[in-house]
Amino acid sequence: MENRNVYFDNNATTPLHPDVKKALIEGLEIFGNPSSMHSFGREAREKIEEARAQVASFIGADADEILFVGSGSEANNTVLSLLHCDSTTCSCRLSGRTGLVTTVIEHPCVLNTARSLGRQNHDVTYLPVDKYGRIDLDELKRAVTDKVGMVSIMMANNEIGTIQDIKTAVRIAHEAGALFHTDAVQAVGKIPVNVRDLDVDFLSLSAHKIYGPKGVAALYVKKGSPYCPLILGGHQENGRRAGTENSLGIIGLGKAMELRALEMDAEEKRLLELKNVLKEGIAKAIPDVLFMGHPEHCLPGTLSVSFAGAEGEAILLYLDLAGIAVSTGSACASGSLDPSHVIMATGVPVENAHGSVRISLGRENTMEDVQYMLEHLPPIIERIRTMSTAYRRK
Repeated sequence: MENRNVYFDNNATTPLHPDVKKALIEGLEIFGNPSSMHSFGREAREKIEEARAQVASFIGADADEILFVGSGSEANNTVLSLLHCDSTTCSCRLSGRTGLVTTVIEHPCVLNTARSLGRQNHDVTYLPVDKYGRIDLDELKRAVTDKVGMVSIMMANNEIGTIQDIKTAVRIAHEAGALFHTDAVQAVGKIPVNVRDLDVDFLSLSAHKIYGPKGVAALYVKKGSPYCPLILGGHQENGRRAGTENSLGIIGLGKAMELRALEMDAEEKRLLELKNVLKEGIAKAIPDVLFMGHPEHCLPGTLSVSFAGAEGEAILLYLDLAGIAVSTGSACASGSLDPSHVIMATGVPVENAHGSVRISLGRENTMEDVQYMLEHLPPIIERIRTMSTAYRRK
């Protein structure tokens, strides 16, 4: 098979959809400040509100429940900051319930914010997960006391792809009087997500995970939910997020949502087929492999796998030389020599965690890409294991 470039790191970020790219090029002409009342400003405002309606429609929300922010990390920080707002007049006050319940496998932007809350004397509970990366709902029920103001659980994990039972978790939180936030950055646009059905109070999503531009995201805030701006200043986003709106990025996010509505269902089935062929091929060609994540409740395009006796970084570099891009964990944690906190939380031995890679497929991947991977991966693992003193053949 001829050399080719294969991008299998779509959970880190996705290439622009061609139609999103076209919308962005056209949007370059819309330069007016959306807060201005003249025709240039009104044109920009119209495009922003069109995008807001597209995002809202896709997740089953009303347009006025959507606000645009700069990233999924900002959206998550905005929600969790409600727990330590100290204003006596702010409408976000949670009646003294300042505790947080989250999980040990959240994205670093949630975990680091939770640790910051802990240093400010907030009670923070980190729920463990089972070997598949799922929480125990009975443990959640015990954790949500009358001191807990917020429960924050990611819908789908960025490293192993495991999907949580968010609907049941929301019911448990609400029955105990707590608000519920879900980081759905990896879920929205890959699996069906409807905020009315889930009954969440807050939901975060991001454009660059669904073939849109970087630097723009959205936060869903259910009507009547307490809210306090993270960024103070002007009146933008109905007073909920100061700063001149990123009109171009918002246009791209709206277009990406419109396209997801047309393409997601068929793509979900296609990616699952590709993943299954890849998984079966790896299992057949390479001994001593461990697949991580839930076998059923998992994102269709995410495959997390560990190769005993082979360092994940070495696998990544050899694959890169062959033109194949994968990840050794979440992109936001790259550069760390520590094994993935997500994989370690599932009980995988540290040596296996160090030997793990994440293969995340997207709309541009084909069966030819999968076959190219299956051609190159087995000899790469064999080469690394031959040089390893940690691998013992059975």
